[in-house]
Amino acid sequence: MSQAALKQKPSIQEPAITLELAKSFGLSESEFALVKDILGRMPTYTELGIFSVMWSEHCSYKSSRLHLKKLPTEGKCVIQGPGENAGVIDIGDGQAAVFKMESHNHPSYIEPYQGAATGVGGIMRDVFTMGARPIANLNALRFGDPSHPRTRALVKGVVAGISGYGNCVGVPTVGGETNFHKSYNGNNLVNAMTVGLADQDKIYYARGAGVGQPIVYVGSKTGRDGIHGATMASAEFGDGNEENRPTVQVGDPFTEKLLIEACLELMQSDAIISIQDMGAAGLTSSAVEIASKGEIGVVLDLDHVPQRELNMVPYEIMLSESQERMLMILKPGSENKARAIIEKWDLDFAVIGHTTDDQHLRLNMYGECWCDIPVPPLVDQAPLYDRPSVPPKAPQQIDNKAFDVSDKGLLGDLKKLIACPDLASKRWIWEQYDSLVMGETIFSPGVANTQALKSGDAALVKIPNKDKALAMSSDVTPRYVEANPFEGGKQAVAESYRNITATGATPLAVTNNLNFGNPEKPEIMGQIVAALDGMGEACRALDYPIVSGNVSLYNETSGRAIQPTPTIGGVGVIANYKQAVGLAFTKEGHSIFVIGETKGHLGQSLFLREIHGIEKGDAPHVDLATEKLNGDFIRTQILNGEISACHDVSDGGLLVAVAEMAMAGKIGCVIDYKADHAASFWFGEDQARYVVTTPSPDQFIQAAKSSGIPCEKLGITHGYDLTLGESLKISDLTKINEDWLPLYMNS
Repeated sequence: MSQAALKQKPSIQEPAITLELAKSFGLSESEFALVKDILGRMPTYTELGIFSVMWSEHCSYKSSRLHLKKLPTEGKCVIQGPGENAGVIDIGDGQAAVFKMESHNHPSYIEPYQGAATGVGGIMRDVFTMGARPIANLNALRFGDPSHPRTRALVKGVVAGISGYGNCVGVPTVGGETNFHKSYNGNNLVNAMTVGLADQDKIYYARGAGVGQPIVYVGSKTGRDGIHGATMASAEFGDGNEENRPTVQVGDPFTEKLLIEACLELMQSDAIISIQDMGAAGLTSSAVEIASKGEIGVVLDLDHVPQRELNMVPYEIMLSESQERMLMILKPGSENKARAIIEKWDLDFAVIGHTTDDQHLRLNMYGECWCDIPVPPLVDQAPLYDRPSVPPKAPQQIDNKAFDVSDKGLLGDLKKLIACPDLASKRWIWEQYDSLVMGETIFSPGVANTQALKSGDAALVKIPNKDKALAMSSDVTPRYVEANPFEGGKQAVAESYRNITATGATPLAVTNNLNFGNPEKPEIMGQIVAALDGMGEACRALDYPIVSGNVSLYNETSGRAIQPTPTIGGVGVIANYKQAVGLAFTKEGHSIFVIGETKGHLGQSLFLREIHGIEKGDAPHVDLATEKLNGDFIRTQILNGEISACHDVSDGGLLVAVAEMAMAGKIGCVIDYKADHAASFWFGEDQARYVVTTPSPDQFIQAAKSSGIPCEKLGITHGYDLTLGESLKISDLTKINEDWLPLYMNS
């Protein structure tokens, strides 16, 4: 279809601009009044659409921005913190890690495959927009109760979408987590994270544009998919959501691969001044971001925007969230060189406008001006709310000693725990992801030991042509955050820190994805405030700054909120990947120790939920000084070669951690049975703990004693059974662990 055919002026009948229309776009009465005040007149239909998406919760963070300012965003490794497409940290040797996490929750519930696929595509664009080549993808998935009629289809569609996009683009999916809980029945979560690698002197930003420079559109053509996607992501669901299906974008991973290569090649030509991904709110957000950060104006001639559908109007072009598109500001005179590079990769290239000095966004099409908005108030006067909040209720305390093992005994309860949806093997998922493409993956969580790949608490991806590797993980325990948002927020950061530490890597910085319910409800806003306070305190104490992130609110269906889920994506570095350790037992005859104090905290534990059918109690409290002390000790011992395997103690407690190490290594163990060790000792979820193995127990004990670190010997690796008073074959335990998900998906 020729562009000339697409550009004939259609017969346009736009709706009358009313308060009711503004409300349907997600603007409140006061926000609509502010729009009219800024313009000094009634907005056009296109202008109303632009204000509504730019002032949506998804784009403006109007309910959370006030509290996000409390988070620590600076540190010795930070090159670029929040405010750009992705965060950037110094990893040495003149190189930088570029990373971010974002949600695609609402689209993935409406259309699981495309919602998840375009979530992966979008977060990769955020990273390579900065000049970084994506080297790893992770994802954090939350689904409803397995018995819910939609859960199985959602799991199938989301996993297929992630694998279908990531595998085709050729970026390994190396880490993440998948959990189930009834609170996600009507609102599953899909949080996608990408880590990229760049040279520090080749980082690209949205800022930096000047006056009189060409504005260029690169990538796929614009269609009508995804219109008002940002607004849809800023509202609660009702029970019926089929009417939202047109707001879900459609992705093409093969085009994304071409776009990655084309952009990275163009960046090497030094033609780009600034660049912005067309993500949420599409051409609107990218044009406004470049104008705002450069303190310039933008004039766009929308006739020149490559379009794949007939009779598109400015409102549709500006709000479309069609995928695989970029907006660039080029150095004047470099257009032909840039066009040659982009068209070589079989992508659309069009000069669609220019920059000005008046700080206005002007849109022309069909010989008319459809929009004239001053950019500074569009950005600076975006609503900022200090929403009423109610401090979370003090959690109900429980007596840990009141809960004993069931009549099936310790190993019987272990079998039930290891088969529950949260702890069951996610092999069915991982086998659909390509974890080895690019050839640099060392560890990938959730993947059983093979000759090619080992499992660790964090994924480990080697830097090409170096011994250095990046460690990365995704962590949060929503049941903790629901019970005690402050401690739960701390714990999410601390667990990320532990998982990276457990490989031997040094944690450097985090991205986050804050998934909560409706912030207009004081109790939900109370969760947000307290969780952010906890996260901020943990990041400061652990020297673990937040460099990027995303906020996803209104995760509710018919008034039912999800468990608060502030996901933490951590990144660290190890100088020599050969020094890293995985979680699997490596040899027989190695001594097993638990590092850190075990008090037996059962509140909000999986043991309490799965064995006793109770979800109550306080979240485990996190002593951040102890986390740092224990973490530094573990890291030192790994790098000194004293630890042969390491696994942090988290969901399910100590005995589950030991079992997971045995299953990963296919080596058994004999654990010292002590009658005075109650269920809370084996299944409590106290923090700041690691299970380690060492071939040099006496030396290890002395090192722990010298550092003031609690260290208790649990037993020794041996044979093919897990023995704790009674014995259980590791092969039987593995089968129990691996059977649940494939049986569920195939039933």
